Amino acid sequence: MLFWDILIIILNFAGALALFLFGMKLMSEGLQKIAGDKMRSILGKITDNPLRGILTGTVVTTAIQSSSATTVMVVSFVNAGLLSLAGAVAVIMGANIGTTVTAWIITLFGLGESTSAFSLPMTLGAISLIFTFAKKDKMKSIGEFIMGLALLLVGMGFLQSAMPNLEEYPKFLEMLGRMSDFGFWSILIFTVIGALLTCLVQASAAMMAITLVMCYKGWIGFDVAVALVMGQNIGTTITANLAAMVANTAGKKAARAHLVFNVLGVLITLVVFRPVMNVIAYLTSGMVGADPYAEVGSVGYSAEAIPMALSLFHTFFNVVNTLILVWFIPQIIRIVNWMVKPTAADEEDEFRLKFIGGGWMNTAELNLESARKEIENFSKRVLRMYTFLPSLRTAKDDEEFDAVMARIEKYEGITDHMELEIAKFLTRISEGDLSKEGSQRVSSMLRIVDNLESIGDAVFQIAMTRKNKRDAAVHFDQEQNDNLEHMTELVQQALTVMDHNLKTDYNKNKIDLDAAYDAENAINKYRDQLRNRHLDALKLGVYNYSIGSVYSGLFSLYEKLGDYVINVSEAIDNSKKEAGNN
Repeated sequence: MLFWDILIIILNFAGALALFLFGMKLMSEGLQKIAGDKMRSILGKITDNPLRGILTGTVVTTAIQSSSATTVMVVSFVNAGLLSLAGAVAVIMGANIGTTVTAWIITLFGLGESTSAFSLPMTLGAISLIFTFAKKDKMKSIGEFIMGLALLLVGMGFLQSAMPNLEEYPKFLEMLGRMSDFGFWSILIFTVIGALLTCLVQASAAMMAITLVMCYKGWIGFDVAVALVMGQNIGTTITANLAAMVANTAGKKAARAHLVFNVLGVLITLVVFRPVMNVIAYLTSGMVGADPYAEVGSVGYSAEAIPMALSLFHTFFNVVNTLILVWFIPQIIRIVNWMVKPTAADEEDEFRLKFIGGGWMNTAELNLESARKEIENFSKRVLRMYTFLPSLRTAKDDEEFDAVMARIEKYEGITDHMELEIAKFLTRISEGDLSKEGSQRVSSMLRIVDNLESIGDAVFQIAMTRKNKRDAAVHFDQEQNDNLEHMTELVQQALTVMDHNLKTDYNKNKIDLDAAYDAENAINKYRDQLRNRHLDALKLGVYNYSIGSVYSGLFSLYEKLGDYVINVSEAIDNSKKEAGNN
């Protein structure tokens, strides 16, 4: 075999696989945009009821056609404290069931000569929908889903044609035969191969497609194909575990639970491997009238038998393992707790990003929930930073004052970093194929993080003014201190309302904009009162200009901080109004 022949085969195969994956991605994105907030809402309301968690994981993964996206969301929800570890294990079990739909789509529509008969009409229909309803997000998303499914089927067709006839390469066929002749050890070998290849590709759907084509072409037998599928179930856990690398301890445990569940499922199947294979062979014979163990060219052989049997096994494997292991969720949690120990950083709360580190999902719409939770986290940091200010006034000595200043400076750096990282994340989202509602939410979120960072800057400026006042030995009288304390309380009330509004769903009628405006008006009104009193006090010589300058600078900074606070609630409300217009 010439080098150029091998290169052409590799390039054709890679191109076919790329087309398949692009179709899979487009189909998944279309479905996720159709589901939109409902899917995120469903995942966010999961309880510890195992049955509800399994059903949720199955439905969501069937809808979005990506178990990796589901498990990454589960990791982020556990990381955020929105989902218990027990609930996460149940959802992961359901996700494993939901992902089996991909194999059935490929088996029923993507193999054989009928592929183009489905794909070409679907392509025409999809293009019609996309261009006819270009301004209607829902219909456009349906068109994208159909187009993705069509490209997936076309990619399957090219994968089949890219696979060379092994009869022309007897040495390769002989090598495969030797690897398959070790009995049970061959099953273990191909399980490991399936896991490694899936880890490299990071797409279990692609590996399933390749395995199905290899079966259809007669490259591998039924037992070897099943071993590859079991390995793929282990290898697919790499995505969630990569996402959990920057998660907290709870998030890491959720990712490890995915690995433990899949490994246990493989071990259980290996123990009863032959009886399970006999059951699948019996069911396949009843469905297609052919034996998956029949040799090529024999009377009972059918090219469709092994792919059908493999799809049956994939579903049987995940459903039965779920039915068995759902009773052992507490034991799985114990294993995970043993695997993942709390770190010092988790104990001390190092104020790092929690939700948007490595948990990037391929679909832009799904990343909006991670961004929203990170913004909530940003708000908590800003509120925490604000609570340090009163300690600057009450500090008993320089050491205590400097310690508080150091914390405020640390938090100021954190707010700068969070604003930068969240803005970068949102920019990446905006580069994806977003709906109009999603685009509006990204725009609003960018405004929100900008104003949250400005609040952090304002707090730091207030702290620096306090420091300069202390260094210059400027002292306020009791009335001035009382006035600034009351202004501090008014701004605190505004921040509390802002934080409440950030915790609502931007598309729901839960934001309390009236309370936000009431808090803002109270700040402005009191600032005006202080300004008038301050001018009168200067005229009467109650205090000198240097004291008055620091005093007026402080209450003006508090009022400016209040402006940033109301900007946040207005940005949320703008997102809600725009969403309601679509």
